[in-house]
Amino acid sequence: MSERSTEQIREVLDSLYRVDSGRILATLIRLLGDFDLAEEAMHEAFAAALSVWPKSGVPGSPRPWLISTARFKAIDGLRRRARFDASQDELVRHFEADSSPAESPEDENLDDDRLRLIFTCCHPSLAPEARVALTLREVCGLTTEEIAKAFLTTAPTLAQRIVRAKARIRETRIPYEVPTPEELPDRLDAVLQVVYLVFNEGYSAAAGAEVTRAELTGEAIRLGRLLTELRPEPEVIGLLALMLLQESRRAARTSPSGELILLENQDRSLWNREQIAEGTALLEKAMKSHGFGPYTLQAAIAAVHAEAESIAATDWRRIVSLYDRLLQLHPSPVVQLNRAVAIAMRDGPEAGLTQIDAVLERGGLASYYLAHSARADMYRRLGRTAEARTSYEKALALTQQEPERQFLQERIRQLK
Repeated sequence: MSERSTEQIREVLDSLYRVDSGRILATLIRLLGDFDLAEEAMHEAFAAALSVWPKSGVPGSPRPWLISTARFKAIDGLRRRARFDASQDELVRHFEADSSPAESPEDENLDDDRLRLIFTCCHPSLAPEARVALTLREVCGLTTEEIAKAFLTTAPTLAQRIVRAKARIRETRIPYEVPTPEELPDRLDAVLQVVYLVFNEGYSAAAGAEVTRAELTGEAIRLGRLLTELRPEPEVIGLLALMLLQESRRAARTSPSGELILLENQDRSLWNREQIAEGTALLEKAMKSHGFGPYTLQAAIAAVHAEAESIAATDWRRIVSLYDRLLQLHPSPVVQLNRAVAIAMRDGPEAGLTQIDAVLERGGLASYYLAHSARADMYRRLGRTAEARTSYEKALALTQQEPERQFLQERIRQLK
């Protein structure tokens, strides 16, 4: 076939890889039972397609073709290794016996396989950081370098986390399956925590030159959509609603030159109304169930902000009430801090300062720069300049994000 036709096939394969490689890999992991073997076989199948399809044409069902080709490539590779390693021989016989010409990996199985893969990557027996790394690598398809950069570690360190996680899955025989109804609550919590953590790192980067990382918030929302389609539990829907409502403000959170813009100063015309509408509709659906939890309540708080025309028009009484309910379900120092800030907006900075001091006295937030920044803001609003400066300087010493540092430095300069 002509070079032009080969280039067209390459474009088709590039599109298939971008859209479907995650689903194909998930099915291959189920069929082969090994992450590395499945990934190697998938890449060999795509290479084979680039060689074969220019002559034979693109199959009517390209995904099953790629899955079947990858599976047989894996078996051929294991058969070659079995000549030198007798331990591989039993594995080859297993795959050959398990293969049937009549068997076809139909498309309707692919999404179930992705759900199995998500639950496998987020198994509670894996370390939390390994769950995040493995999910981003195997489910989202991010490279090791991309994940390492996002979470401020080196590529070799990140690669070791992934290797150890895969080894633990293999050695402890973690099942590649969706949990039973009895196991689902605990296992689903682990999955949602990973998605939430990925989103938060993208929404407010822990360090670096940018406030947000759109590639991470985008991946988290994509995972949220997938989970909502495949497992429409109230908290799954609530988490997707929360992420959409928070992400709707991204364009307004920084200036064109990258400076941080606080909620009170944001241009609300830049907020994404489509995401707000979708998030609000999902929130209403989740709230109709009695099974909603912390993610749905956080989404409800975000929705109150989304509905307000300005910071002054925000229903702070409603927000404090929602934080009260959230604390009952998910008591944490960060939630207490956020509630304290909402109380300050409802009742004034003196009331807010009292609440923030109480949170800091309980411990747990001594190294959290936002606690000291919030305390500094209360002092600033009360005209207590010296105390405001001390708290701003504490916050500045604790943050590693450059736009946050610049914002805090400017606040210190503005104090008189």
